Amino acid sequence: MKIAIIGGTGKEGSGLAVRWANKGHRVYIGSRDAARGVERAKELSQEYDLTIHGGGNEEILAVDGLDLVVLSVPYSAHASTLESLKDQLANARLLDITVPLQPPKVREVHIPSGGSAAVEAQAILGDGAQVAAAFHHVSYNHLLDLENDLETDVLVVADKLEFRKDIMELVRDAGGRPVNAGVLRNATALEALTPVLIHINGAYKIPGAGIRITGLPE
Repeated sequence: MKIAIIGGTGKEGSGLAVRWANKGHRVYIGSRDAARGVERAKELSQEYDLTIHGGGNEEILAVDGLDLVVLSVPYSAHASTLESLKDQLANARLLDITVPLQPPKVREVHIPSGGSAAVEAQAILGDGAQVAAAFHHVSYNHLLDLENDLETDVLVVADKLEFRKDIMELVRDAGGRPVNAGVLRNATALEALTPVLIHINGAYKIPGAGIRITGLPE
């Protein structure tokens, strides 16, 4: 796939870029600062001996034949980023990995007025776009460790089953076990679990707690 990651210079976006590039996907990481996007892509390419492309957010969205756009930005920049790129994303397939954290209380659940960040993204972009949500419970520490598969299950939601299945395949490529978690509205539950995991990390002094769904066939 050709995958553009908006906010790809951040920890989670960089981790996904490395994982997918390692599986042969053509990955572009973007930033509001185009030079920063190019620099970070170069750093990751050299560190992991991969080919990752970089540029400004608008620039990477202009790449011909994109199969997927990933939104990886803080919730404080979520709506403004989508509004600024709305025209380019009008018919996109968008994977939103945003968690609506409210610093400094990142260990407490915050439910956005729209129900979830992903549902708010769908409302901003309109019916022409397809929005999915996943990867809320995966630590960037694990993503950047290519020597090991992810230890956590990855819950995936999207209204259209075909799109959901495509994201589940990308979860496998990232080294995780995908779980079909239903329609986009269920993103509320996925996003709300992240502050709980952050609390667990602190309480048990561990770097990246995850989740595992029992009873599923391997």
